[in-house]
Amino acid sequence: MKNLKVIISGGGTGGHLYPALVLGETLKQLRPDLQLVYLGSSRKVEKKIMAEQSTTFLTLPVEGLKGRGWKIIPAMALLPLAFLKSFFILIKYRPALIIGAGGFSSGPIVILASWLGKPTLILEQNALPGFTNRKLSRFVDKAVVAFPSSLPYFGDKGICLGNPVRPEFYRIPKKQRGETLTLLIFGGSQGSKFLNDRLLECLPRLAELKNHLIIFHQTGEKDYERVVTAYRQAGFDRATVQAYFSPMADYFAQADLIISRAGATTCAELIAALKPALLVPFAQAADNHQEYNARELEKVGGAEVILEKDFTPQVFIEKIRFYLNHKDILDKMEENLKKIRLEKAAENIARLCLKMIDSSSRRL
Repeated sequence: MKNLKVIISGGGTGGHLYPALVLGETLKQLRPDLQLVYLGSSRKVEKKIMAEQSTTFLTLPVEGLKGRGWKIIPAMALLPLAFLKSFFILIKYRPALIIGAGGFSSGPIVILASWLGKPTLILEQNALPGFTNRKLSRFVDKAVVAFPSSLPYFGDKGICLGNPVRPEFYRIPKKQRGETLTLLIFGGSQGSKFLNDRLLECLPRLAELKNHLIIFHQTGEKDYERVVTAYRQAGFDRATVQAYFSPMADYFAQADLIISRAGATTCAELIAALKPALLVPFAQAADNHQEYNARELEKVGGAEVILEKDFTPQVFIEKIRFYLNHKDILDKMEENLKKIRLEKAAENIARLCLKMIDSSSRRL
């Protein structure tokens, strides 16, 4: 097919956008003639991420519907405009496939494409499928999930191929452990005030172990000055504190243990990199989906889960002291993650997409 176009729609958070971008790059590697069109909302985080990409990015006038209280009224009022713009986008680009990458902005165009008989596929990165994808499940042709536990939500449309992750995470070599324990602490690209606050509470009691620890802490922009000052005042001169780490895979490679939230992309990167973790799920996440993600890693013995209500300095110090003295357990956790590591996730999903396009073109 000439002038082959694919629309990838989704967003709201980086957790939806980054897998979409990885999948898009992989599709282009397999089919260099492919034209990609990304479709999202007008949220700042999406515009910031997409401004760094040399690709077509369009936006829809759309907001999330779930858990918004009275704000659902203006959000519902936007839907007709979102469907109308989606219709004109489909007419203009005539895509061979529409991919929903999760998030509220994928809803209108995926539903409309299905009504028009276009091939459709959705990506579900979380163990507990999100609101939008649960609603889209009856409209789409295929649903690609990251965890086998998600398959029952999608019936015979579901296929477990994993979550698209940047290839550098798969290439991280096994850590050669020494006398020290290297910790990587982060709460996503925007940082986590909760994790920052709890870690600062722990610093006085961590001080007795500071000569045995190497710490990398990503704070996010808002908390950087406060956190870096606290580390210096506590005498952690060897700690590396930055607002943002890039490339993140380099910091994963140095870590013995990662302390983080449990967003879908973070969990996928941990699995790909085979990195043991202490996961602290965001308690306010929609449908508590971060805890469901974290439990998937915990089930195979690849991570420990500490809920926000249980995260105290005493608990944290005990965990760090334990892993400092039992590094063999970290090796076992790495091995355990291999049980749920799906190789070449992005490539396999991309090949499924191209197969759907080819099957559709043969029917025409």
